Amino acid sequence: MKLYYSPGACSLADHIALHEAGLKFDHEKVDLKAKTTESGGDFTEINPKGYVPALEVADGVVLTENIAILGWIADQKASLAPAGDMGRYWLLEMLAFISTEIHKSFKPFFSGAGDDEKAKAKAAIEKRFGQIADMMEGDYLFGEQVSVADAYLFVMLLWAGKTGVGVPDDLAAFHERMMARDAVHTAMKHEGLN
Repeated sequence: MKLYYSPGACSLADHIALHEAGLKFDHEKVDLKAKTTESGGDFTEINPKGYVPALEVADGVVLTENIAILGWIADQKASLAPAGDMGRYWLLEMLAFISTEIHKSFKPFFSGAGDDEKAKAKAAIEKRFGQIADMMEGDYLFGEQVSVADAYLFVMLLWAGKTGVGVPDDLAAFHERMMARDAVHTAMKHEGLN
C-alpha cells in the first residue's frame, strides 16, 4: 500500500488516519505543479486528476478523494468510525460536510484570489467551524474516540491557522488534543511539517 501526498495538503488527513489505523504503508511525496512523484514518476499515471490524495491499496488499484480513502481506512479499522447501525452514514455525512463546506471553501486562499473573495471565504469557513463545534459530542467529533473525520477536520484547522481564519475555542482545544496524538506526530514528521 502506498499513499501519495503533498506536505500539508489535504492528503495529510489520510496520512494521519493510516497511522491511527495501524496500517503498514509506504508514502511518496508528489510535486503537484510538475505532476511528478518523488521517485520521478508521472503522477497523472497514478491519478489522472493530478492532485492528492491517492492511495494505492493493491497493485494497480488506486483510490482517490478524501471521502473515499478515509471511508476505506475506517472500514479497515472499525474503531475509527462511529458505532451502531447509522455509524457509517454519520461518518460519511461528516466527511462530506468537511469536504464540501470547509475544504473547498479554502480555495480562494490558495488560488491567488483577491481580498474580497478571501474575506467571503473566511466568513463562510468560520460559520461552518461554528456549526462543527456545535455538533461535537465530546473530545472528538463523535465522542471520546478519534475517527477518520477528526483527522480531516484537524487538517482544516491547520489551514485555518495558516490563513488567519478564526476557530471557536472548542475547536482550538480539539486541535491541541489532535496535536498530542502519536499518529499526528508521525504523519507530520514524515511530511517534514514538525
